[in-house]
Amino acid sequence: MVAPYAVVGEEAARARLAAFLDRGIERYREDRDRLDLPATSGLSENLAWGEIGPREIWHAAAEAGRMGAQGAEHFQKELAWRDFAWHLMYHTPEIASRNWRAEWDGFAWEGDSDAAERWRRGMTGEPVVDAAMRQMYVTGTMHNRARMIVASYLTKHLLTHWKIGLDWFAECLTDWDPASNAMGWQWVAGSGPDAAPYFRIFNPATQAEKFDPDGRYRATWLAEGGRGPRRRLWPISTRCRKAGLWTPRGRRRALIDLADGRARALAALAARGT
Repeated sequence: MVAPYAVVGEEAARARLAAFLDRGIERYREDRDRLDLPATSGLSENLAWGEIGPREIWHAAAEAGRMGAQGAEHFQKELAWRDFAWHLMYHTPEIASRNWRAEWDGFAWEGDSDAAERWRRGMTGEPVVDAAMRQMYVTGTMHNRARMIVASYLTKHLLTHWKIGLDWFAECLTDWDPASNAMGWQWVAGSGPDAAPYFRIFNPATQAEKFDPDGRYRATWLAEGGRGPRRRLWPISTRCRKAGLWTPRGRRRALIDLADGRARALAALAARGT
């Protein structure tokens, strides 16, 4: 299912960069978190496969900045985060397999479970989480803001170990980058370097209101409540149907109430003395 969505090769990568510099970089800082807009470069998969280099992109963005593009500097900062992730991976390769902060080793994360499986399948009943997970499963890509939302939901609301999410991203993403993946998951979970504080818990509902204000992103990837699944986008498997993970007549009941999940996470995380 990924092939129709992949942009493959050096020539295609450079064309993608040129298009972004022409149409997207000016408003990159303002629009980059919008799930419903094509506001990012999309170059992460080309970077991951070596079809274009970060230096080439950096210098192209710098030139755009010299020509007056307002979003150029912020775009360069995102490239710098990618290099920072590889700096961490080089000096502390364990970041990909265990907590970067050793004090998190005693935290009682949940292991794999039915809830984690519903998260993987985009069947949590939380619309923006499910939309993002289905997008990744079908296309091999996911918006960075959506990655933070789904990671927070798994590690905070479901109290599930970040490694389960990291492994699923590695399985599904065409732009999978071991360093960025590890740093991102541990940042959200709170166990990594310069991590988000344990009490920062993304609320998927308010995140959706802010970054998908008209619901277009969610409508693209969610079949529930409509006439049926969009087969081209989201192939519902027989196993999902038999397990009751897809409800054609309406949205599935949420795995956990968001307020209850936040309160449970705060209590568990505070108890470890973070």
